[in-house]
Amino acid sequence: MEISAGGRLVVRISAADVGKRVSVRRLDETGGPGQNFTDTVGVLTSWDDGVLMITRRDGERVRIPESALVAGKVVPAEPARRRGPAASYEELARIAARGWRPVESERLGEWELRAASGFTRRANSVLPLGDPGVPLDEALTAVRRWYGDRGLPAYIQTATGAAGTQEALCAELEARGWTREVTAELWTGALAPVADRETSGVVLSREADADWLARYQRKGVSEVALRVLRSGPSVWFATVPGEDAPAAIGRCVVDGRWAGFAAVEVDPSLRRRGLASTVMAALARRALDEGASAAWLQVESDNAGARALYAGMGFAAHHAYHHYREPDVSGEAR
Repeated sequence: MEISAGGRLVVRISAADVGKRVSVRRLDETGGPGQNFTDTVGVLTSWDDGVLMITRRDGERVRIPESALVAGKVVPAEPARRRGPAASYEELARIAARGWRPVESERLGEWELRAASGFTRRANSVLPLGDPGVPLDEALTAVRRWYGDRGLPAYIQTATGAAGTQEALCAELEARGWTREVTAELWTGALAPVADRETSGVVLSREADADWLARYQRKGVSEVALRVLRSGPSVWFATVPGEDAPAAIGRCVVDGRWAGFAAVEVDPSLRRRGLASTVMAALARRALDEGASAAWLQVESDNAGARALYAGMGFAAHHAYHHYREPDVSGEAR
């Protein structure tokens, strides 16, 4: 924290620092004995009426009364990465979007409105990379109308926790009653170590055939869903054959230097036998053959097993992303 020449903690932030990454120390409000302090690091998204709002890396918003501040300072926009490939948020967001394409999309300024008959939030949400070209309230009205015309709820996918992410937009959406339904993280890692594992028994294909779909967690996959699954610059599906259904499956999209992994699923009765890493290794070797060198994947915040697996393979979180759903206002015109 910021300490003056006299050894005292100093508050060196103000409302002029909204939008910057800050580190603050505040008096603990639990009312315990003595003076206890709590530290918070994140983006200062507002400072109004004597209250600061800080959005942490995981998207959590922390409300801090100005009167409780003990110290504070602006800190670098992004901590130095100690491992894994260097990449900006925008690069990864665009790579991830190209690897999971909707069946229809439309531009609203620099926002992309995406729809795929409701198959996954990622293919049925707005990707707001930049300025919509109109005031926010007008943009949100247009978004809700566009999805309403398709019989779909309006979702906006935002991100937090890296340089160039959308903490301010998250705060604006929440202020307008949009609800955050899902939080996940995008992780990155070097590709070669993923490939350095056993790959025997894995069958690779360009198509998600009936066997692969028998293991896929989403049953009754429609033609629209198949179009999304097949979308991407270079898509591969991996299968480990089983008795009645595959023992394990996975999907990989190769896009330049990046290989994106998804749909890595294992028969529940065969878990903890290394099948997930075997599937990923086979896909990684194919991606290396196509010139990729870096890897990414997405994992939900509460999936402890997957997070442990990916961390053991050298992956680390790059940023968090969230899906905000439109307010449910009965009778409101779209």
